Amino acid sequence: MLKVRVRFSKKGNMKFIGHLDVMRYFQKTIRRAGLDVTYTEGFSPHMIMSFASPLGTGLTSDAEYMDMELQTPVSSKEAIERLNQAGTEELLVTGFVRIPEGRADKAMTLVAAADYTLRFRKGRMPEPDWKSGFSSFFAQEHIPVMKKTKRSEKEVDIRPMIYEWFLDEDTLFLQLAAGSVENLKPELVLDTYLDALGVPSDPFAYEINRREIYADIGTDGSRHLKSLYDLGTEIVL
Repeated sequence: MLKVRVRFSKKGNMKFIGHLDVMRYFQKTIRRAGLDVTYTEGFSPHMIMSFASPLGTGLTSDAEYMDMELQTPVSSKEAIERLNQAGTEELLVTGFVRIPEGRADKAMTLVAAADYTLRFRKGRMPEPDWKSGFSSFFAQEHIPVMKKTKRSEKEVDIRPMIYEWFLDEDTLFLQLAAGSVENLKPELVLDTYLDALGVPSDPFAYEINRREIYADIGTDGSRHLKSLYDLGTEIVL
């Protein structure tokens, strides 16, 4: 049995399909590609596969991750070719690596941070001076916001969850906490910034792309981020 991690991008109209549809898509694509994937036992067997961090509907991505198990090994190059021939360019497989047994073999529990880029859709950008306050906004020691849950809402300080940021012309880059312990959505950061400027926010005005997902492999209490892909090794047969 071989544990592998698949990296894929999500672009075009595929950004409008939800996580369950992505899962069903890959189940069909894996069968068409002829990969000898491992199934569960019992009366209703299903593929052993899991996704690192489901992407919100309407967002694009350069690096989504899926883990699965193979009964028969296949090289990274061949697996990528077979999966892409069986699938669509809008869900393009860009990586296929072996992952070791142990902590690195569960992408879902490893997620600690993610990179995003945000920009406004054409014709939806606020007034020309909307970028002028970013430096002072991110220089704050605390950025309290009200986060809503299904049952209630509470005040949360999101500043510790913003790891990096920079502005490149009209595109905002953010590296944010992600995962089950702390998770910060990029649109909430921009909404909070615009609210501080007195500019009405409109989450549907944003184009958001997830660029990478990271695990925190630090052992001394300090943050040491490494992409989920880099935790694996290329398969050469």
